[in-house]
Amino acid sequence: MRTPHGSSGTPITLTIADANLIALRLLNDYFKRFSDFLVVACATDTTSLLRSVRQNPSAVALINTDLQDGPLSGLAAVRELHEADPGLRPILLFDRPEPEVVVEALRAGARGVFSRNSFDLATLRKCIRRVHEGQIWIRNIELEYVIDALVWSRALRVVSSDKLNLLSRREEEVMHLVADGLGNREIADLMSLSEHTVKNYLFHIFDKLGISNRVELVLYAVTNPKKGIPAPSQREQQRLADTADRGA
Repeated sequence: MRTPHGSSGTPITLTIADANLIALRLLNDYFKRFSDFLVVACATDTTSLLRSVRQNPSAVALINTDLQDGPLSGLAAVRELHEADPGLRPILLFDRPEPEVVVEALRAGARGVFSRNSFDLATLRKCIRRVHEGQIWIRNIELEYVIDALVWSRALRVVSSDKLNLLSRREEEVMHLVADGLGNREIADLMSLSEHTVKNYLFHIFDKLGISNRVELVLYAVTNPKKGIPAPSQREQQRLADTADRGA
């Protein structure tokens, strides 16, 4: 019997990829119990995953770190999926809590990382909902991995060789609002712009700063509070961490 959740009329469509057929079947059977989730495809390797996403588009993809292609092939698949369909929101499921895996997953385009060491399926459902809503799902401990990686990596380029600011005033305004936790629609309403224009601004900001997504932009604000982006509020840091004890 499928269990309803809330008042949402349209289920969240899911693609699941895992090298382990038993784990894949268990996850598929589990989500069938809930009316707010719909598994549209399952895959065991990168080729079948990419084919499934093309044939049966989904909103969120759960991808295990290891597929049948080999160790960390799921991580590589996240990058390919992001390039093929930027609108798809991947969540990487990992068994080994290695900092490098977490950092590379976010760089590859994952919108969430979820540890299978303490596999709480109710929390996984919450993770999927948050990611589907446009949030980033990452625990505080994994956020620390990412911040440490940024601290030790080279500083992001924010000024040109002649020390002139790379961003226009309008781009700086958009950047500040993103760092404060606003979504594209909220930014568009606040600045009296269209969402399409906001997306264009973000494209140029990412290109000029040498970053690839909003996660890196917010993390840059955390580690470089004096470089043109204000340090995010406590609310935004909690939003980025989005831990399991937040309400469903």
